[in-house]
Amino acid sequence: MTATSSKRSSTRRSSGSGLLRWLVVLVVIGMLGWFGWLYQQIESVAQQDDAQPADAIAVFGAAEYSGRPSPVFHARLDHAVELYRKQIAPVVITLGGGSDKDSGNTEGGVGRDYLLANGIPFADIIAETRSVDTEQQVHRLAAIARENDLHHIVVVSDGTHLFRIRELCAEAGLDVYTSPRPLLGHISSYDMAMRYFHEMLSYTSVRLHLNASWAHRWLEGKGDV
Repeated sequence: MTATSSKRSSTRRSSGSGLLRWLVVLVVIGMLGWFGWLYQQIESVAQQDDAQPADAIAVFGAAEYSGRPSPVFHARLDHAVELYRKQIAPVVITLGGGSDKDSGNTEGGVGRDYLLANGIPFADIIAETRSVDTEQQVHRLAAIARENDLHHIVVVSDGTHLFRIRELCAEAGLDVYTSPRPLLGHISSYDMAMRYFHEMLSYTSVRLHLNASWAHRWLEGKGDV
C-alpha cells in the first residue's frame, strides 16, 4: 500500500469514527431529554390528587400474602375505602389476579374481602381476578366499565404508578381521575429512585411496543414501602 492510499484509508476511518461519535452523542441527548420529560410527568401526577365524583373507584392490585393484603395493597384499599365513604363513587373495583404460588388467592379477591370487612356492601364491589400486570388490569377495567356503563373512574395506586396508568387508560378509552395512596413511613432516596426508574423503563417499553414482561412485573407496585 502506498503512502497516499494509507493516508486516504486513515482519513475514511477517522471520518467514520467521527460520524459514529456524533450519532452516539445525539442518541444520548435524545434519551436524556426523553427521560427528563418522563420524570417530570410522573412526578407531576404523583404529587396531585384529582379524586372527584365519579361512577367508580378502581384499586390497582399489589401483593397479597396468604389472603391478606401487603402493606402497599393495604394502603391502596384504605384509600379507596376513604374515597367511598366520602361518596366519591358508589362502586369500588378491585383489580389483580394470582399465580400458582398464591394457593388460589387473587389480588382482586383479597381486595374484595378487605373492603367487605371494612363495611362496603358486596353489591358495591366488583372484583377482577385474572389480570397479571398493569396493562392487563387496564384492559380488564375497560371491559368492566363497558359492561357496567361506567364513564368516569377514580384510579387508586402508588403515586409513581399513576402516570402510566392514566396514559394506558386514555388509550383504552377510559376517562379517569388519579388519586395516589398515602406513603408508608420513610422511603429512602434509593427506593424512590428505583420506583421512578421502574416506571420510566416500563412506560418506555410500552411506547416502543417491546415485549418486556419482566420490566412490567418488576416492582409492579408490589414492594412493601
